Amino acid sequence: MNFRIAILALGAATASLALPASAQEWYVGGSAGYVLQNDSANAGETGAFTTGNGAPVIPFGSPIAAGTDYGWDTEFDNGYALSAEFGARYGNGFRSGVELVYSQADVDTHSGVNVAGTVIDGVDAAVLTGSPTQLGATVGQVVATPDGDQIESTSLFANLYYDFNREGRISPYVGAGLGYSDVSVQYSPSGVGIIDDSKGKFAYQLKAGATLAVSERIDLFGEAAYRATDDVKLENELFPGTLNIENTQTVFSVGVRYRFGG
Repeated sequence: MNFRIAILALGAATASLALPASAQEWYVGGSAGYVLQNDSANAGETGAFTTGNGAPVIPFGSPIAAGTDYGWDTEFDNGYALSAEFGARYGNGFRSGVELVYSQADVDTHSGVNVAGTVIDGVDAAVLTGSPTQLGATVGQVVATPDGDQIESTSLFANLYYDFNREGRISPYVGAGLGYSDVSVQYSPSGVGIIDDSKGKFAYQLKAGATLAVSERIDLFGEAAYRATDDVKLENELFPGTLNIENTQTVFSVGVRYRFGG
């Protein structure tokens, strides 16, 4: 975990609550969301290693040089997100908050495994395990069967919003946030461990939604958010190398806020 990024995110969160001179009203809120996790074109570089038995396409013991490009595509199922936010409303239409978000999505399938630009889905999977004995299943068959594969993100955002029609019962809003995300990825198709690692990354989000005032203190809201982090670079456990994984998502959420008053 990159603690410098975490400290910067916390600093930004504190600053977001102190942007205007004084808060008119404090609030707490929570939401549940439906996550559309975007697919990832995973790409990385190998360390030096020798292949297993991928004959006749790739003979046993063929050398792979350090720095060789490799990768594959990952398609994700839809997932879910939970969030909690503490914030403040101001008299000029602005609102700011500190938001904690957890999201999770399972892998649907992996495909298109390539090394040095050559797709090896049809080669026996022993080529990547180092086994001198062929496994009787191709690389494509192995990676097409996710076994608990998933991506998880735990994020802290400093958000700034602008509420339109603030005195009306329905108030549309837009918002944006910067923060820190701890991203955990597990790729173990067919029980073959490839990636099981996590890393902290810079994160951002863009939001649009609407608030419905149902009482003097309680609001319901619905929103759409686009969230993303920098690519997550993780260690490969199957053979030497690292892999960059894309982490972007669109989230549709509904929630409730409680306003404490000024």
